[in-house]
Amino acid sequence: MQIQLINVAQKFPAWVDLACNDYLKRLPRELSLKQVTIPLPARKSQQSPARQQQRESELILGKLAAGSLNIALDERGEQWSSADWSKSLQRWMFEFPRVNLVIGGPDGLSEECIRACQHRVSFGRMTMPHALVKIVLVEQLYRAWTILQGHPYHRE
Repeated sequence: MQIQLINVAQKFPAWVDLACNDYLKRLPRELSLKQVTIPLPARKSQQSPARQQQRESELILGKLAAGSLNIALDERGEQWSSADWSKSLQRWMFEFPRVNLVIGGPDGLSEECIRACQHRVSFGRMTMPHALVKIVLVEQLYRAWTILQGHPYHRE
């Protein structure tokens, strides 16, 4: 199974890559995670946030292959526990060749993008910088894998 992490962002600081890579190197081969960063389109003063979202949406939708499971990270989504992530990961491994996890730009995801996703997941009601969302997401994928393997990384 391939997991594709699609995010709209400027270049992250080195510490973000360091943290993500630490978890990525621990994932097994059969759980391939590909990172796709869509460069944040230039912000133009006369353009509305809705127009910016639309431009980002077009780029994101172009990365979603037919037959994939698409999951939007959105503040209005369901809140999953680590055990929920693990159960979902187990199901995905049997049902889908590719799963796309989508993080929008500073203004969030367009309604069109959200409709293209089968699930909406939130990391809670707090606002986080995109860099932290990315790290938390990669860590939760690793944690989900360790739960499935009975590894002591996750302690309840």
